[in-house]
Amino acid sequence: MTAPNTTFDSPIDPSVDELWDRRADLTPDDADARKTVVAAVEAIDAGVARVATVAADGSVVVDERAKRAILLSFKVLPMAESTAGDFRYHDRMPLKTRFDGVRVVPGAIVRWGAHVQPGAILMPSYTNIGGYVGAGTLVDTWATVGSCAQVGRNVHLSGGVGLGGVLEPPNAVPVVVEDDAFVGSRCMVVDGARVRPGAKLGAGAILTASTHVFDATTGEEYPRGEIPERAVAVGSSRLKSFPGGEFAMPCILVLRTLAEGEIHDKLALNDVLREHGIAG
Repeated sequence: MTAPNTTFDSPIDPSVDELWDRRADLTPDDADARKTVVAAVEAIDAGVARVATVAADGSVVVDERAKRAILLSFKVLPMAESTAGDFRYHDRMPLKTRFDGVRVVPGAIVRWGAHVQPGAILMPSYTNIGGYVGAGTLVDTWATVGSCAQVGRNVHLSGGVGLGGVLEPPNAVPVVVEDDAFVGSRCMVVDGARVRPGAKLGAGAILTASTHVFDATTGEEYPRGEIPERAVAVGSSRLKSFPGGEFAMPCILVLRTLAEGEIHDKLALNDVLREHGIAG
């Protein structure tokens, strides 16, 4: 895994850091603290601030102040009832109301403090606070974008995909799925794992920060917890010896790397899987 870079010039009010230092004493009765925190989370909701970004050198830059603001919101916001049609909710966090240029299909739920860029499509799915969904991305039915998970542009999160969330500690790197990636149905990407640009991850794969990733042709091992750029990858297993015997442990197998021109071709994944005798 690439180590997170937390050196970041945050656009969020630095007074959030002072509130964080005395967070144990904060309550919903502290109106000044609530005003500061609400303004910070509003900035994340609007896309002015972001929990994490990918820097020019490829490292993940985490805005600790943004994460702190989200965590503080659970301290300073009171419980409140809200409604969406006939449905009633009781929570400290309201639902998102800003969806400029976004197609939101009935059944999609997005919490305040998540940002969805214009051109994205949300099928009946769930996007948690701090999450980011880029333009042109499809969050398909029953997919989950966990708290602070970052999804780039023109990504396809297939049905039932689960992107794990992470709020604590504030410097923890979230799940990052970069531009033009495809994540197959029922995949789980958790624990700060990363899918790099144009990668295609076959259905049912499980990717964590400690998952081993191997090249099927050479046996080379890639950085753990990362699907390489433009790689076509599937879930697999490898034998590992334990005192009680040998057991198959999950891993990821890179079948091939797509050419530059194939980066936008979602059908290329099925073609590669068929070549290797794996159902699409």
